[in-house]
Amino acid sequence: MSQHSPSPTRGAPPARTPRRRGRLGPLPWIAPAVLLILFVVLWPVYEMVRTSFLRISTSGFVRGSAGLDKYRKLFGETDLGHVLLATVLWTVAVVGLTMLLSLGLAQLFDQRFPGRRFARWALIAPWAASVLMTAIGFRWMLDRTAGVLNTAMTNLGLIDGPRDWLGDPSTAWPWMVGVAVFVSLPFTTYTLLAGLQTVPAEVSEAAKVDGASAWQAYRRITLPLLRPAFLVGLVINLINVFNSFPVIWGMTQGGPSSDTATSTVFMYQLKATDIGESASMSVVNFALVVLLVLLFLKVSRWNREES
Repeated sequence: MSQHSPSPTRGAPPARTPRRRGRLGPLPWIAPAVLLILFVVLWPVYEMVRTSFLRISTSGFVRGSAGLDKYRKLFGETDLGHVLLATVLWTVAVVGLTMLLSLGLAQLFDQRFPGRRFARWALIAPWAASVLMTAIGFRWMLDRTAGVLNTAMTNLGLIDGPRDWLGDPSTAWPWMVGVAVFVSLPFTTYTLLAGLQTVPAEVSEAAKVDGASAWQAYRRITLPLLRPAFLVGLVINLINVFNSFPVIWGMTQGGPSSDTATSTVFMYQLKATDIGESASMSVVNFALVVLLVLLFLKVSRWNREES
């Protein structure tokens, strides 16, 4: 009896396809972050833009479309030019002083000296406290009738009588800049300190052996290597200070009138009379922040590797 060979299978099973999870790649892992961005960032931006084209009563009821009327009204505000100029000067002053002082503090804390750990802990205090609480504390310190500063300066004979430090824009602005720098120093200093600690000590020592002075080694070696951390601190400070609200609102509420208001505070002031106009100011603010960051990244050549 002849032996029959096994008949070939007619329908061989197809090659196993990759699992669906594999086809999705990293999407399951980044999906929560994407959803968070959609609902926390993009959705409020959409609502902000939509509200700027509506007529809304102060009680919150929509009265219909306003078209571009709210933008026309905004750009017709007599205080807008002053507020925008004040915002630019405020941002430049606070960010410039913060970066300069933080660079010096980071360099100091990178050295070994007695009490360094305590000094580092002390620097965290303005960061740990609420910014609004800090601003209100300084406001009471500068109060005309019950402020500690007026009492001390009067007793020392430095001033003839109590002064309204926050009621006059010429004295209110320097104090607000000082408080803003005070609360911005911890984060920026620690950012630069982290960058300094990644700079190899051997590189600076080799430069000194080759005859470079300490300043030349710092300027030509340390600062270029510190550039990534410096740019991170600078960009974050630009955004935070430009959008700063608690310091100014806690100390002067933008007054008198809008003399000490930045664009963010001015936006909040407009909310009391016209929500649509306030939303249009928010859109302008958002556009200015995006433009500011893009211009800065282009000027600093963030994405260009140094040769």
